[in-house]
Amino acid sequence: MEWFLKVVRDNYANFEGRARRKEYWMFVLVMIGIYIALLIVGGILTFISESLGMIFTGLLSLVGLAVLIPTLAVGVRRLHDTGCPTWYIIFNFIPFVNLYYLYLMIKEGDVGPNEFGPDPKTGESGGNPFTNFPPTPNNPFNNPNP
Repeated sequence: MEWFLKVVRDNYANFEGRARRKEYWMFVLVMIGIYIALLIVGGILTFISESLGMIFTGLLSLVGLAVLIPTLAVGVRRLHDTGCPTWYIIFNFIPFVNLYYLYLMIKEGDVGPNEFGPDPKTGESGGNPFTNFPPTPNNPFNNPNP
């Protein structure tokens, strides 16, 4: 849920930078869960009263519009992580070409910084813990300050 809130609250319309796979797919997973829950509630309300179901469907449409911008933003940032330009987001709306878009969303992001910003994984994990392997001890005899 924190990944969903990070996208919606912190990066609502942020099309700059990069988003790692985990951020994108956790957002998509939570969105699917929310929509399934809302569709079930809408079905129950439609069964009870058709007018209640229509009102709830209208509200569901408004929720979809409210989440459209962060969905596009996290998709663009995910494309940036794979080194693709922003306009590739159009591939998501073209039948059969959207399979390539799905591939880009699954693909591992570029390691290290690219033209869109620093690697989002290094900021979170603190980088590679094995860069100083084997550990080199400090030599007390080379220290000029006693």
